Amino acid sequence: MIAQIPFWQRKRLDEMTPQEWESLCDGCGKCCLAKLEDEDTGEVYHTDLVCRYMDQDTCRCTVYSERLQKVPGCTVITPETVGDYYWLPYTCAYRSLAEGRGLAAWHPLRSGDPESVHEAGISVRHRVISEEQVPEEDWEEHIIHWVL
Repeated sequence: MIAQIPFWQRKRLDEMTPQEWESLCDGCGKCCLAKLEDEDTGEVYHTDLVCRYMDQDTCRCTVYSERLQKVPGCTVITPETVGDYYWLPYTCAYRSLAEGRGLAAWHPLRSGDPESVHEAGISVRHRVISEEQVPEEDWEEHIIHWVL
């Protein structure tokens, strides 16, 4: 029966409702990490610095509905743009589904538990500091390699 097949397995990304699309976010918080781009190579480096509006316990945005006004460069992932964000971690549900892979067992939609992403060690919980605490000229010192 079609009702027993989860929406992410029976719908293309562009067929999902806004609610279904939003529910794909596993709450890892990795897209909210400050990133640095090498101007010569275009390579993107993640830092352990996180947006000032992230709740570091839940790894969720505290101003989600206003985020684009408060953070003009905020990442907005859509079915049309998901492929543009090549720096998304391999574990990202948006990337995973766009690449034809399924959701990981720890994903909250599969586990039924919003804590499962944290318990699996996938999220940035307890691994980041607010960008407000570090002057931008010192961000290079915060480059990390545990994201991908």
